[in-house]
Amino acid sequence: MPPSTHPPFPDNVPVQDLLVVDYKLLKAGDKHEVEVLWKAATTWGFWYLKNHDVEPFVEPMFKMGSETLALPFSEKMRYWQGNKGGSFGYRVAGATYTDVDGSTDVAEFINVSKDDAMVYPRVVNKAYPTTVNACMESAVRPFIQACVDVSRVMLEIFNNKLELPDGALAERHRTETECISESRCIRVPPTSQDVKIALGPHTDFGSISFLVNRLGGLQVLVPNGGDGEWKYVKPIPAHAICNIGDALNLLSGGILKSCVHRVVPPPGKQAEHERWSLVYFTRPTNEIHLGALVDQSPLIAQSVKNANTSTYDPQMTAAQWFVKRQTQARTDADKVSTLSSTGEHI
Repeated sequence: MPPSTHPPFPDNVPVQDLLVVDYKLLKAGDKHEVEVLWKAATTWGFWYLKNHDVEPFVEPMFKMGSETLALPFSEKMRYWQGNKGGSFGYRVAGATYTDVDGSTDVAEFINVSKDDAMVYPRVVNKAYPTTVNACMESAVRPFIQACVDVSRVMLEIFNNKLELPDGALAERHRTETECISESRCIRVPPTSQDVKIALGPHTDFGSISFLVNRLGGLQVLVPNGGDGEWKYVKPIPAHAICNIGDALNLLSGGILKSCVHRVVPPPGKQAEHERWSLVYFTRPTNEIHLGALVDQSPLIAQSVKNANTSTYDPQMTAAQWFVKRQTQARTDADKVSTLSSTGEHI
């Protein structure tokens, strides 16, 4: 459905205001805009991004996703991501728990590996449906490359603000090295009043997430005493929603914030329509040790010292961290996991 035909976002629901960052100014080195990004990344960990270079590839990616997720279920399951920590390929709705009562999600995905897209038709990780392959060179690869370029600019800014040696974060996000970075197209069907949560509370696993959606439904958990308060993030035309993931939170010793968020049915009349989202997840290369860079930045070392916790050194590589997080809430994994009210696993 074209964006113009969607019902408007209602004005009677709680909304979290986010800072707006102008990518064109960031790319040009504008000092004020750098400070806006830094404030957003170190306060909420979420921000809007405008004037970015990804917009031309958004509609072609939504078209690819729509055609792929419209395939017969048996065909989609030929490209199933599995339940052992893999992510690339088809992810069926109902694969994860959304709350402590055992409710399951209603979202289905098609995920495409950055490494596969960049070297297509060679296969590095996964084969994909013909609907994906037909768009790999015209839509998927350009979309991913544009997101990689946007992330590279923001990583360089974070690197400088964290007082790290030149290229420290870039070295941990090398485009030519295998990683679990991926594009994702998500479909959430029109939802009934019985569905309370479409995708459960979580933090993102990686470094930077780049999201485009047309309807409401994304909520962030805002600290407000007790269990906090859930507020919507309102979609704005031609604006992406970006956020910090766990990897940058760990590497920065908690300076960069990874915020808990979830997806609920779109508010008001929007709930009567399919909700489509497009994401690119920038993640570190597989082999890096995922711990605070205390030996490379006095700023990070002081942050970890002030925190007085071992949280910022999980003692594993980026790939191991991803597999651990990927399997924790799955309904079909051979394990038992307990969810807290904020989506943490205990």
